Amino acid sequence: MAEAEGASEPQATKKKMSGKKLVLFIVLPLLLLAGGGAAAFLLLGSEEPEKAVADGEEAAEEEHAADPGAPPIFVELPEMTANLISNGKKGAFLRTTLVLELGNPEDQPVFEGVQPRVENEIQTYLRSLRPEDLQGAEGMKRLRDELMLRVKDAAKPARVKDILFKQILVQQ
Repeated sequence: MAEAEGASEPQATKKKMSGKKLVLFIVLPLLLLAGGGAAAFLLLGSEEPEKAVADGEEAAEEEHAADPGAPPIFVELPEMTANLISNGKKGAFLRTTLVLELGNPEDQPVFEGVQPRVENEIQTYLRSLRPEDLQGAEGMKRLRDELMLRVKDAAKPARVKDILFKQILVQQ
């Protein structure tokens, strides 16, 4: 009987996996794989195919809209003066003259119809600036980029290709 008890002891020492080991070696890797797969799907596959096709068509349309042999179309906006936000007693202001380059000659009459809206967007944005915002080349680049976003949106359906600074003066 002692031999029978000794024989059954090695079998009894084989334990089932404990709860901690089960979580550590099976459940945790499964959760990590599922989370990684979900993250990859959201990051890589979240763009809708219809939107990607529409963006591609819009980019191709813009490329074909401008005839490379045609002379560029420039529209000079009137000189604009805007008060800047300043902390000092003396007020600061910005005086600028902008020239817009249009996508094609057919956009010029369309742009003239929406020009007051474009000028309003520019004036509104300029009045929200501080003199420090316009310091150096980085400040001018940010100004140009911000104006470009606003002008393109306000000028629709006309296409604006570029904004050029003809004159810019910041006085404090």
